[in-house]
Amino acid sequence: MPILFSSILNGSFYRRLIVILAALTLVAGCASQPKPASDGWSGSDDLEYGELDTENDPLELLNRFTFAFNLMLDTMVFQPVAATYRFLLPAEVRNSVRNTVRNLRSPLIFVNDVLQGELERAETTLVRFLVNSTIGVLGLFDVAADMGYPYHNEDFGQTLGAHGMGEGFYLVLPILGPSSPRDGIGMLVDYYLDPISYAADAADVEDLLLARTIADGIDTRARNIEVIEDLQRDSIDFYARVRSLYRQSRANDIRNGLAPEKSPTPGLYRFDIENDDENKSDDPN
Repeated sequence: MPILFSSILNGSFYRRLIVILAALTLVAGCASQPKPASDGWSGSDDLEYGELDTENDPLELLNRFTFAFNLMLDTMVFQPVAATYRFLLPAEVRNSVRNTVRNLRSPLIFVNDVLQGELERAETTLVRFLVNSTIGVLGLFDVAADMGYPYHNEDFGQTLGAHGMGEGFYLVLPILGPSSPRDGIGMLVDYYLDPISYAADAADVEDLLLARTIADGIDTRARNIEVIEDLQRDSIDFYARVRSLYRQSRANDIRNGLAPEKSPTPGLYRFDIENDDENKSDDPN
């Protein structure tokens, strides 16, 4: 508590809050985009499990309104920015942007690995950070992946889920997109768990967090332009499709890709969704 009051008094609390709000605004619709299945599932089973989804969406009317608002913002702002980014920068530069963002997230991922008791994954994350920060030239190159230490992502929402906390009801946040009470809490806690946050504050370079979030959002949106267009074009109900894919993706993330029977979680889903390209070679986009 003394630390919190001191932070408020010296103004750092408000600077952190501004960084959070500005960053989340600019990353709208990017970080929370659903991942399509890579095992050939096209989403045709959405209708079969649609009733199960609806039972956990008590705010559906409000959620659909917010979803439409977010979609408008994405169409008018974020998709054009992402398309311009991809047009102007060659694939090698975009890959370096992604590598740097991932490297800057490594300390936070390490913390969540440890909190989940995943010591082998924590070791992988630590090795990745040390190798890529040095041999990889401050994270520009993912040398660690070539050495057998692939990237994985973790956040506090996954940590809560791994310890048995249910997702709660489905929630679409303005700007942020698909979420849940558990994942919303996780986003807030992650900011205060992130060692990079405190390092940037100590070095008086709070803009580093803003730059990291903007770069991550734009790069992620740019890599999923066609995927999102295909999802929207092929969906009878785009809202329901995103809701289903988001929930499946989060359940899969909490299981670390394991089959449900091998790693039971509070999720509702029967499908496994692989990470988009985390363990693949850099794509041309």
